[in-house]
Amino acid sequence: MTRALGMTGLPVSRITHGTWELSGHWGAFDEDEAIAALRHARELGVNTFDSAHAYGWGRAERILGRALRDDLTHRRDEIVLVTKGGLRITDDGRLQPDSSPQWLREGIESSLGALGVEHIDVYLVHVADPTVPIADVAGFLQRYVEAGTIRHVGVSNFSAQQIGEFAAALPAEVLQSPYSLFRREIAQAELPYAREHDIGVMGYSPLANGLLGGTLTEDHVFAGDWRGGVPFFQGEQYRQTLRLVSRLADFARTRYDVTVAQLAVAWALANTAVDTVVVGTRQAKHIQDAVRATEVRLDASDLAEIDRQLSASAGPDADPAQQS
Repeated sequence: MTRALGMTGLPVSRITHGTWELSGHWGAFDEDEAIAALRHARELGVNTFDSAHAYGWGRAERILGRALRDDLTHRRDEIVLVTKGGLRITDDGRLQPDSSPQWLREGIESSLGALGVEHIDVYLVHVADPTVPIADVAGFLQRYVEAGTIRHVGVSNFSAQQIGEFAAALPAEVLQSPYSLFRREIAQAELPYAREHDIGVMGYSPLANGLLGGTLTEDHVFAGDWRGGVPFFQGEQYRQTLRLVSRLADFARTRYDVTVAQLAVAWALANTAVDTVVVGTRQAKHIQDAVRATEVRLDASDLAEIDRQLSASAGPDADPAQQS
C-alpha cells in the first residue's frame, strides 16, 4: 500500500527502509545480511528508502545502491530514493551543520556517485545551519531541481518557522522529523503546518533508536554504538524506560497480539498527517515486522490507554542532529 507524499505526488510505501544503521555508527554488522534485508523490503512492497551523506560518509548509500542495483537499473521509476546533506564532521569528531554551497555540492555529488544514480527523488537538508540564511540554501538547491538532478526538495529537523523561511524561496515539499511514542514535539506546530501546506511527512525513529524495539536489556553492551555515550541509554533513566517498554509490550501482546515495536510503528502511522515512517534495520525480520505493523489499526480507546501509560514519561531520545 502506498500513499502520496504530500505535494510531491510520489507514491511512497507506509514503511520507508532507513539506512543509518548501515553507517557503522551502530557497531559492526554483516553487509550481506543488510543487503538481504533491503532486498526483502522490496519483496514486501517497500518502495521508499532513506539515507544521508553523513551515514558513514557514503557507506550507507553505497550499500543501498548495491542492494537495489537491479531495481535502479531496470525499474528506476518504481523506487523513491531519499537522501540528505548538510552535515559535516569536525576535527574532534562532532557533527555540525554545514549548508554552504561548496559542502552541499560535494554532498550531492557524493550521494549520486555512491547510490549510482543520475537523479535523487527527494533531497533533504539534514538540519538547519544557523550560519547560512535558509533562503540562500533553498535558492542553491533550486538549481539542481531545474537541472533535474534533484526531483523534490525538503527539510529534516526544521521547525515550522524554519520551514516557512525555506518555502519563501523554494517549496519545502517534504519534512522528515523524529516522531515516536517518546517524541511528539512535531505534533504541536510542524505537523499542523505540514498538513496546511500539503507537505509530505516522513516520521523517523518510530522505535526511539531501539528503545521501543523490545530487545534491549539492562545489561546490553553498546559496543561501537553511538548510543553507548547517550544518557538516555544509561543508568536509572534507561532502566525506567525499559520498564515502561515492558508494560507497553504486555499491552501490545494482550490487545493486538503484536510486539511493542509493531505497536510503536502503528502508533506513528495512526496520525493522518504522517505519510510514511522510517524504520532503520539490518535484518530482514525487522522490516517484515514493520510492514506487518501497517495492518494494525489502533482505536481511540487504545490510543488513550497508551497515552495514560506514557503520561509520566519524558521522551527518551537523543538530539535530532544526531539521530536522523
